[in-house]
Amino acid sequence: MKNQAGKFKFKEIDTEGEETLDVIRFADKFNRWMFETIRPHCQGNILEIGSGLGNISQFFLEEDATITLSDIRSNYCKNLEEHFGKATGLQGVCLLDLTDEAFDLKFKHLFDSFYTIFALNVVEHIFDDELAVANCKKLLKKGGVLLILVPSYAFLYNDIDRSLEHYRRYNKKSLSLLFSKNKMTIIKKSYFNFMGIFAWFISGKLQGNKIIPQGQMKLYNLLVPFFRIIDILTFRQIGLSTIVVGKK
Repeated sequence: MKNQAGKFKFKEIDTEGEETLDVIRFADKFNRWMFETIRPHCQGNILEIGSGLGNISQFFLEEDATITLSDIRSNYCKNLEEHFGKATGLQGVCLLDLTDEAFDLKFKHLFDSFYTIFALNVVEHIFDDELAVANCKKLLKKGGVLLILVPSYAFLYNDIDRSLEHYRRYNKKSLSLLFSKNKMTIIKKSYFNFMGIFAWFISGKLQGNKIIPQGQMKLYNLLVPFFRIIDILTFRQIGLSTIVVGKK
């Protein structure tokens, strides 16, 4: 739902989102593939935006990376603290809303703190995505890197997107524009997960699913080694997800 200002007012309990994260949580091959795709760009003191259940966080913490986890929902933050609170590299878990009207007041102590910030499948949930990037920039050190991964292509928007309350899907041009508007230098842009396009179209468009079925995710996970090869062969010129990396 939207409030009177026209901005999205999120639900504190995100049933569909949590179900989706839970399905993906057991897709170990897929999660590691995503982690290994973004890892080369993540150095120094790291902030993860929208950590959720920690599906990607776990890999950073296994490496003792210096990382702060965050989410907009308190139940996710509590879960992250319970599961990862004793991890050596964990710097803390933060309840963080990138479009909070009092952002500068609430999070000023974090300004210029992080060398890397990454947000995976988060920005599409945010009504004012330009403001979200602007506030990420405030949290970065000079020369720091912001990595954003979002769903690709408007034509793929379907019932799963609606259920997950996605405002939009992107491509390299539209996502890059958010960086350019915030005067950030783009250092890399690519697509990820070519074969996921067909799976998303079939499940969401043809079958009309509102949540990714667990059985389909399990099968997809098993085939990830093959799908990784396909991404290499297609030079990541097309994919279910869009990735842009920019520097402050």
